[in-house]
Amino acid sequence: MFQTRGQSGHDLPLPFRVIFPKDKNCDRFTALIKVFSFFLFLASISLVLYSAFVRQDLWFRCPECPDSSISFKPVCDPHQYNSTATDDSLSPTNISHIVFGIAGSAQTWNNRKHYSELWWKPTVTRGFVWLDEEPDPNSTWPGTSPPYRISSDWKKFKFTSSQSAVRISRVIVDSFRVGLPNARWFVMGDDDTVFFTENLVTVLAKYNHREMYYIGGNSESVEQNVMHAYDMAFGGGGFAISYPLAAELVRIMDGCLNRYFNFYGSDQRVWACVGEVGITLTRERGFHQIDIRDDPFGLLAAHPMAPLVSLHHLEYVQPLFPDQSQIESLRMLTTAYKVDPARTMQQSFCYYQRYKWSISVSWAYAVQIYPWLLSAKDLETPLQTFRTWRSWSSGPFMFNTRPMSSEPCERPVIFYLDSIKEDEKGKTVTTYKKSPIKQEKKCNQANYARAFAIEKIVVSSLKMDPEKWKKVPRRQCCEASKGFWSNTMTVKIRNCKHRETITT
Repeated sequence: MFQTRGQSGHDLPLPFRVIFPKDKNCDRFTALIKVFSFFLFLASISLVLYSAFVRQDLWFRCPECPDSSISFKPVCDPHQYNSTATDDSLSPTNISHIVFGIAGSAQTWNNRKHYSELWWKPTVTRGFVWLDEEPDPNSTWPGTSPPYRISSDWKKFKFTSSQSAVRISRVIVDSFRVGLPNARWFVMGDDDTVFFTENLVTVLAKYNHREMYYIGGNSESVEQNVMHAYDMAFGGGGFAISYPLAAELVRIMDGCLNRYFNFYGSDQRVWACVGEVGITLTRERGFHQIDIRDDPFGLLAAHPMAPLVSLHHLEYVQPLFPDQSQIESLRMLTTAYKVDPARTMQQSFCYYQRYKWSISVSWAYAVQIYPWLLSAKDLETPLQTFRTWRSWSSGPFMFNTRPMSSEPCERPVIFYLDSIKEDEKGKTVTTYKKSPIKQEKKCNQANYARAFAIEKIVVSSLKMDPEKWKKVPRRQCCEASKGFWSNTMTVKIRNCKHRETITT
């Protein structure tokens, strides 16, 4: 290893100068041992210094972690999954693995709590409503609402648009720092967001919670996406952050918020911080921001082939059912949803050949009869019964639409959900009736009059297996029938047969 000149080694520089005894073989071996030991000592010192001053920057130091009174603390490595859940980490994702963070306000909660109470289950769901201040001490926090907590340290950050947007952007961080065990996903929503939790579980279960995921949907109105971002999950519709990504956000969020102080909303700030980690949006079509105005019928009656996960901005559109208030409408919808969550608002269409009618069913919402033949692509395209969110214009939207004619003879006959039950054979039976409000004008054409004479539509189906959403989605087929003198039509929804199409 070292070259020497002479037996004594006087030509070598210090500290490598070695004096060899007279026995050359033994003496050289001893000298090499000493040199090796010296380099090993230097390597040990370097490793200690690297661990003390360099390596610690690669680890998550968890600022403002929960105190010792909480039995669980987040792990220090953001890439390592929650250590308290390792025995359970390979089991299928269920509702207990989700922590909800609801953005609320002490001043508005009493007026908006009914949205959360539609889906919150006190003994099943986990999470908190994050408030800006303590609620009224003279009132009791309702047991039907999610428990509340107060947002932390939100007034110290810079902002231009809204200080509350800064607070709400930290809901994921605050929820993470609570340290609830076995958390796999942190789901953000507003106090007027309605979640459909079984379908949310179905969606999140498709993804590996050990990886960093940012899952949600964007706005329906193009103008909103142009103003904010096309690849941003809009917060009102809700979005999901996996545990490892939440751990990274805890580490960088404070500095990130000051870098993006000029952004408009909380969801835009979260999107920017997620982008700094290098993660992009994974889109799921069942998250609905409802950035539209007027009547949401066309959008919901042609729901995409995806589980219904959330609805937002419901105070800004007409009630889902025209003869009810919005809350009454939502109670009607959620009652049916509990019977068959996976099928809710899924669209099927078929034809009644005797009269050449086209029939579209949005399960648990509405049935449309078109007294003429309409192609499958037209039936799956939403009628434009709504306008854009900001300008109240006729478009554009993030999906195709077809016009809703003002002529009575060019509009479908619409029936809305009236009741639901399960029969003795395990089938689900939903009944739909005409709404007098939506059918004010009549068409005098014979074929239209025959369709308008239908008073009730009864739809039967077996419950839809949520596992179907893990496969390539295929729209189910249906069969329509009616007695010659009957004013009731029956529709049976079923799996399509081999080589069956909508038109055969």
